[in-house]
Amino acid sequence: MTSLREAGMTSKAWPFEEARRLLKRVETSGKDHVLFETGYGPSGLPHIGTFGEVSRTTMIRRAFEVISDIPTRLICFSDDLDGMRKVPGNVPNPEQLQPYLQLPLTKVPDPFGTHESFGHHNNAMLRRFLDTFGFEYEFISGKEYYESGAFDEVLLRAAERYDDVMAVMLKSLRDERRETYSIFLPMHPETGRVMYVPMKHVDAKEGTVTFDDEDGREWTVPVTGGNVKLQWKPDFGARWASLGVDFEMYGKDHSTNTPIYDRICEILGGTKPEHFTYELFLDDQGRKISKTSGNGVSIDEWLTYASTESLSYFMYLKPKTAKRMHFDVIPKAVDEYHQQLRAFQTQDAPQKVNNPVFHIHGEDAPQSTMVVPFAMLLNLASVSQAQDKDKLWGFIQRYAPDASPEANPDLDAAAGHAVRYYKDFVEPHKEFRLPTEQERSALEHLVRALKSEDEALAVIAEKNAKEGKDQPLPTVDWQDDEFLQSIVFAVGKVHGFDPLRAWFSCLYEVLLGAKQGPRFGGFIALYGIEESIALIEKGLRGELATG
Repeated sequence: MTSLREAGMTSKAWPFEEARRLLKRVETSGKDHVLFETGYGPSGLPHIGTFGEVSRTTMIRRAFEVISDIPTRLICFSDDLDGMRKVPGNVPNPEQLQPYLQLPLTKVPDPFGTHESFGHHNNAMLRRFLDTFGFEYEFISGKEYYESGAFDEVLLRAAERYDDVMAVMLKSLRDERRETYSIFLPMHPETGRVMYVPMKHVDAKEGTVTFDDEDGREWTVPVTGGNVKLQWKPDFGARWASLGVDFEMYGKDHSTNTPIYDRICEILGGTKPEHFTYELFLDDQGRKISKTSGNGVSIDEWLTYASTESLSYFMYLKPKTAKRMHFDVIPKAVDEYHQQLRAFQTQDAPQKVNNPVFHIHGEDAPQSTMVVPFAMLLNLASVSQAQDKDKLWGFIQRYAPDASPEANPDLDAAAGHAVRYYKDFVEPHKEFRLPTEQERSALEHLVRALKSEDEALAVIAEKNAKEGKDQPLPTVDWQDDEFLQSIVFAVGKVHGFDPLRAWFSCLYEVLLGAKQGPRFGGFIALYGIEESIALIEKGLRGELATG
């Protein structure tokens, strides 16, 4: 029998492919642990893309721990000493932050009034979000890292090798930018603002830099102790060198800077880490999701409508493919996650390591108790006009008598999520229509078949005869999804719908007010025969389209 470690060494799942690259690196370097890092720019509220970086990095870390016993660490580094370049649009009273432009984020007042600064607030939000998902990480504040002296050795080396680092940077800059650029950003001794000015002199021996402020006054400050920070690109490479980072992933928008980060790391005495570049998330309009503009879906918003695990599942899928991340993707992610959970229970090691849920939970993936798909819950919320999950449970327990909120906690949570999702995203866009003559005839036939065992078997027999099939009729079971689906299917076939999906489109558009919908036999079993008949008859009378 193949072990998980053996399976991981040959798995084509992308976290294992990255883990094997890391293992080769560490075996060559002889390091006693592997250091993963993710960086965070706290200029706005925590962003779902940042969660994606930590989530995916954790997946690689988990894969590494399957194939190796070498210890691992994950650092989440916040560049909170960075100056506030512009005021985010998604904070309370943004105009009140205007006077604090260019101050380090940790010196900008918190517009939410809960923390000592805007930077501290955003750091706290990041940690809260990451803790929600149970990530194991070490948090490092850039402000604390610079001011504590932990960065001093590399900063002094940057002063000593200033010309070499500047040469790397200047190659990437436009002519006008080169004239004013410096890798060092001193903190103004009086105002505390981050100064984006050229250096008049860098004294490697003394470890100081000299510059003129906006008023032409000359200042000399040490590069150590938080008096100076590095521009963000040099900061990337310097951080790698200082911490000894082995792995960092970032978005495609950083990919052209990789050679810059790598070379600066090497100049400053480090070894460039392994990288992984992922495609960016897009909103429903195909625009890049931005933490400052607040478009797309936030972590809190996703968790309003679905579980944390469903978001992790979405993050696992095809990280090198750009994906639209908006509210419509949530139901699909929820149902696919539970499909994978159910499959995991019977899989062997090679199959498990290629299952997305392994990369979310490891070997101890829980059993799914979702006896009703999320998409079905949404339709149930629609036709029952549920205001809370208790109404859904009335239908669920008739369909699955052994189910309960206590025995099926993920189903209970999903029922609550479904009601909220339906009210916010489905109900406002419901659009019913009247049936055509062909559809009306088929719907009337479906009602007769649901009212009578003889009619049900007759329409199935008629469908078989039309297809030239000689096969026994199914056993009548009004609680069985498959039996009910066979009735629905047969009615569509007998009434000449071609393609057959036109019949199902009729059911969704006339009865549910939607373009897409559930497997209709399962929906009838869940909603109830009598209730489904009543729904169809309302659709035939035009009461749904005019209600």
